[in-house]
Amino acid sequence: MVLFFACVGLLIAGYFIYGTLIDRIFGPDPSRAVPAVAMADGVDYVPMPTYKVWLVQLLNIAGLGPIFGPILGALYGPSALLWIVIGCIFAGAVHDYFAGMLSLRSNGESVPNVVGRELGPIFKQFMNYFSVILLLLVGIVFVLGPGKLLSKMTGLPVGAWVAIIFAYYFLATILPIDKIIGRLYPIFGALLLFMSVSLTIMIIVSPDHALLPRGLQMANTHPKDLPIWPLMFITIACGAISGFHATQSPLMARCVQNEKNGRFVFYGAMIGEGIIGLIWATLGLSFYPDAASLGAAIAKGSPSGVVHEIATSLLGGGIGTTLAVLGVVILPITSGDTAFRSARLIIAEYIKMPQKDVMKRLMVAVPLFAIGYVISLGNFNVIWRYFGWANQTLAMVVLWAAAAYLIKRDKPHWVCTIPAAFMTAVTFSYISAEKIGFGLPYDIANGIGIAAAVAALVAFFVAFGKKKTTETPAE
Repeated sequence: MVLFFACVGLLIAGYFIYGTLIDRIFGPDPSRAVPAVAMADGVDYVPMPTYKVWLVQLLNIAGLGPIFGPILGALYGPSALLWIVIGCIFAGAVHDYFAGMLSLRSNGESVPNVVGRELGPIFKQFMNYFSVILLLLVGIVFVLGPGKLLSKMTGLPVGAWVAIIFAYYFLATILPIDKIIGRLYPIFGALLLFMSVSLTIMIIVSPDHALLPRGLQMANTHPKDLPIWPLMFITIACGAISGFHATQSPLMARCVQNEKNGRFVFYGAMIGEGIIGLIWATLGLSFYPDAASLGAAIAKGSPSGVVHEIATSLLGGGIGTTLAVLGVVILPITSGDTAFRSARLIIAEYIKMPQKDVMKRLMVAVPLFAIGYVISLGNFNVIWRYFGWANQTLAMVVLWAAAAYLIKRDKPHWVCTIPAAFMTAVTFSYISAEKIGFGLPYDIANGIGIAAAVAALVAFFVAFGKKKTTETPAE
């Protein structure tokens, strides 16, 4: 119990201490005109109250990642909790903050343009394609996951729920952001709050389950003896750091009413997601007697089955369980809709097609959803693994872009350079070792990851070490 509450306390302290440091390094300007006002179009650029922007940001970024990822991460033992805390404060929240604030300084541009502005046209073109592919993977993962859970609850076939969720996604993608997303998310937020608080309380008071019975033992407990490095750092993803968030932050950068709200909206929402991740990692560690039992439950019913089993057992039948499971269903749905919305905007920016007219939004959205449906027919487990790698690779690139922004302005860039190098090692090690990549032995793959991180550092300082600039009016 002490470990769980200590981790929650550290996340909150991280927001006030390290989050304040990051905010001061960037230097928000309360007097600067923001895109929501200067470029208001009633569709994507819409000023919204700060509390609502924070809530939408949290629900945008908190998909299946901070639930499924920490459940799978719990197989490795309590070290998962430490990575969520450290990763969230020093990498994930920093990543989200700069993704949002750099977009805010660039007229609300999407992540490819933001990255291209700092790292050059080659990275811009890479990010145009890579981010759309990632968003399609996110949208599909966040259709199949809730579809399976809803099927368990209702008995309606998964395919039927997939069609219903896709229909909602389509509407949320083409309608103005304040018509569906801005109105429904406060209700969804209440469900999320109920789910998080109720399950935490019940695992504490449950006579059948001790909170963190495995104690402070940091040894790897994975039943298949899979290595913590690099797998845990890819598996937990959204609970600690997620490149997908960089595609979502620009959506809210178009709705923020003042730059001074950036720390609360972007850094703060990631801290909120970290707490959700802690809750589900703790539930995975506490509900099952050991990692083997958790692994068996995952193998039997996937992480969605684990969610259903935990909610049913801790809250009993009836309305409580229904609301808790719906809270889990809401998370991926509220990220899936904005994943497709972000993909629409990135494509529209790339082909220079304004999106104020509904027919032009349909011209981008219809083929996008057709491709998404085809991908959804593939193997979920394979899609999830590719999503995990693509997700962290995007985070790596965005952190390097933020580091370039800082070093060019003679600001303390290490707050981004260190996590960027770390994630470079993680992603290159993972893709070198995994079957979806090159399938090399882990000792060789890890060497490649470390070499890639060193090479990236050298290239970074060669490219930007002596290059200083000042902010332009466009920023």
